[in-house]
Amino acid sequence: MRVLYFTFVIIVADQIAKLLVKGVRIPWLNIRYEGMALGTSKPILGEFLKLTYIENAGMVFGIDFGGKVFFSVFSVIASIGILVYLFKIRNESFPVRFPLAMILGGATGNLIDRVFYGAFFEGLPLFQGRVVDFIDIDFFNIDLLGYHLSRWPVFNIADASITTGVLLLLVFRRRYSGQREPGTVAAANAPAFSGGPADPADEPGAGKATSPSDPNSGVKSDRIPSRPGHQS
Repeated sequence: MRVLYFTFVIIVADQIAKLLVKGVRIPWLNIRYEGMALGTSKPILGEFLKLTYIENAGMVFGIDFGGKVFFSVFSVIASIGILVYLFKIRNESFPVRFPLAMILGGATGNLIDRVFYGAFFEGLPLFQGRVVDFIDIDFFNIDLLGYHLSRWPVFNIADASITTGVLLLLVFRRRYSGQREPGTVAAANAPAFSGGPADPADEPGAGKATSPSDPNSGVKSDRIPSRPGHQS
């Protein structure tokens, strides 16, 4: 399960980046770091890449339906399911497990926001927090069926990890799912061994008729051969 190290790195990187953007105050530790003001932007590579601080209560890239509690519960169930599945396929090839580790890291990173950020920063009940997004990338214009998109929706490291993990999973899962370990293939092709008595039909010379008088048969006959002209 060393693949979970990557999950841990994603979670730590995602949370550090979010706290640098949002800021953090811990009076009892005398820690006070002022982040960005909500809704403000800072250019990094001109208009192509900006640091834009927003918060949302939805899923990846701000997709919103079902409410905060729904997404929190869904994230908990999904994370547990991925973790259990990773344990079940722990002997699978690394390219199959790595994308799942990325998805788990991203899901857990956003789950921390939803569960704890509301209570930690705003004094709200658990599961009432909002996800911090900050990566703002320019995108080529899309006009399709009345839908216009000029910039990619603002996202975070966790969102990028989930999306990349899903894409890698679609590629590698199909490529490696049909492969088996060499020992498994050899075992499948090996003849079955029952441990029971050998079939007489498999013995050398089986099925070969022998005569009682055949010296090579190794069998003695109790019948006395008749003499010429004598009837028994």
